[in-house]
Amino acid sequence: MLSYCTNVHPAEDLAGILEQLDTYAVPVREELGVDRLGVGLWLAAEVASGLAEDRSARLRLAEELRTRGLAVQTMNAFPYQGFHDDVVKHKVYVPQWTDVRRLRYTLDCITVLADLLPEDAAYGSISTLPLAWREPWNASHDIRAGIALDEVTRVLRTALARHEQPIRLAVEPEPGCVLDTVADAVGWLADRVEPEHVGLCLDTCHLAVSFADPVEAVDQIYRSGLRVVKVQASAALHVAEPGTEEARAALARFAEPRYLHQVRELTPSGAVLAADDLPEALDTLPAQGPWRVHFHVPLHADPQSPLTSTTDVLTSAVGALRAHEPEQLPHIEVETYTWSVLPRGGRRWQPQDLVTGIADELRWARSSFADQEVYQ
Repeated sequence: MLSYCTNVHPAEDLAGILEQLDTYAVPVREELGVDRLGVGLWLAAEVASGLAEDRSARLRLAEELRTRGLAVQTMNAFPYQGFHDDVVKHKVYVPQWTDVRRLRYTLDCITVLADLLPEDAAYGSISTLPLAWREPWNASHDIRAGIALDEVTRVLRTALARHEQPIRLAVEPEPGCVLDTVADAVGWLADRVEPEHVGLCLDTCHLAVSFADPVEAVDQIYRSGLRVVKVQASAALHVAEPGTEEARAALARFAEPRYLHQVRELTPSGAVLAADDLPEALDTLPAQGPWRVHFHVPLHADPQSPLTSTTDVLTSAVGALRAHEPEQLPHIEVETYTWSVLPRGGRRWQPQDLVTGIADELRWARSSFADQEVYQ
């Protein structure tokens, strides 16, 4: 049930992926003292395509994972490729769901996951982007994206008939995208998809940045007839008084060139103001209310004051999910992909010791969600 996402590792070929699993995932498993470690697998599009075309290669990969004591129940199919390029920013949303490349990549991941799922997995999950960045988008894009998701659903039905274990697509709302919030995702998906096959990926960093109430957000999903297929256990930066000199200096250390760090400000009236990246926020937002920043920070230790993290949103969301999924929580995947861009100097995290960092996050998650094991 509990995994860590391998999009923290940069390799984009199969040999490199196996090497990084040996370098990081196996030592994490050994440090935790478990026989089997859950990994949320990220494959760049070219690797996924090659595996999808060669079942013998998929079966070899499944055996490579088993011999290392690694289990794959979930895949992250949000980044298409180049997730560790020097500059990623808006490129992470390309191709969007109107582009046949996005459909093909997702179908390739379904084919791969069907042969990687452990026999005791209740289901498999694949997370994906919330259609596209918000611009440009219009009614014709809605139609084309809906047609693509219909094709995914058809393939998921076929995969279930063939493999007996359901695989479900999990659409992941993100600030700034077409499906910016959980409410946006529910409104768009509820009348378009079959909940048995398509649901939501609840990224709790994104949820926190939106300033949504986590319990109400989870309840809204289930009231609509949809389900949470997967939780990306993640935390955002929070600063209560972003207008102070100390806070601005602390935030500026997190402004880096690789990833987009959307910012939201909660105003005294309850309105939420938006900036698409942290440097823009520092220049344009009034800083009269608290900020939350889309920067996935390690779960097990708060950043230095006056910054904090939003792990309370994560624990509240998982608590709310227990009421709706009493038999078994959705897949939970720790997704701190930002270790390499954490600010240096005076930090409480040590990005150079990634094995220890990942293990500490998984320990934190295991203790926070007492019924979750690192293996399942």
